[in-house]
Amino acid sequence: MRIPFMVVSLLIASAALAQRQTFPPVDEADRDPSVAAFREGLLAKIKARDTDAVTAAACPEIYLSHGSAGGPEEFRTNLTVPPETLAEEFQDEAAELRDYYWSQLQDTISQPGYFDDQGEFWMPHHWQITLPASVDPFTAFFVSGDNITLRQAPSRGAAILALISHEIVIAPDFQPGEEYQKIRLTDGTSGYLLSTFLTPMTGYRAAFVKSDTGDWQLCTFVTGD
Repeated sequence: MRIPFMVVSLLIASAALAQRQTFPPVDEADRDPSVAAFREGLLAKIKARDTDAVTAAACPEIYLSHGSAGGPEEFRTNLTVPPETLAEEFQDEAAELRDYYWSQLQDTISQPGYFDDQGEFWMPHHWQITLPASVDPFTAFFVSGDNITLRQAPSRGAAILALISHEIVIAPDFQPGEEYQKIRLTDGTSGYLLSTFLTPMTGYRAAFVKSDTGDWQLCTFVTGD
């Protein structure tokens, strides 16, 4: 499975930061009714938590992490999370880990997607944005919303500095669990944004690939840089 580079350029300079860019979500699935139908059917199986059907929809070589062999059996293990496959100190968390994996799969497949130059269909749409080498991808986030308020302080009553829509922002000190995150726009403006609108650029993405028989399959579901 080929993992493509993100192909829409984000212009960020190191010292003098570039102008802001927006990347509104556009779902290209309707370009091919067969991929739209496959996604709809797969989502129904995911919502039903039908492990057998979801596993059957995967490629024989489905890519699942940057350090494993992948394949349907590994995918099934990720979907079921048998406690015995975890270290003893994590076995009590099997159900929570299982629910998280299913929810991430459902959320990712539900996102607008795009066709790459090989005809593969990738979700979410912002995975096609290229980050410059000067940006640590683990500090980059996509603002998933329209007119989200950038505030001067981490408070709903703080002054509004800007309205953010579908932009890449940098959060060098992201604090999990905090309501607001301190972020920097690509034009250098700094402020605070609600965490719920920040999607990590290293988050889960998925790809559908058409098999030799003409059937779509889930061939990538992976997270990381």
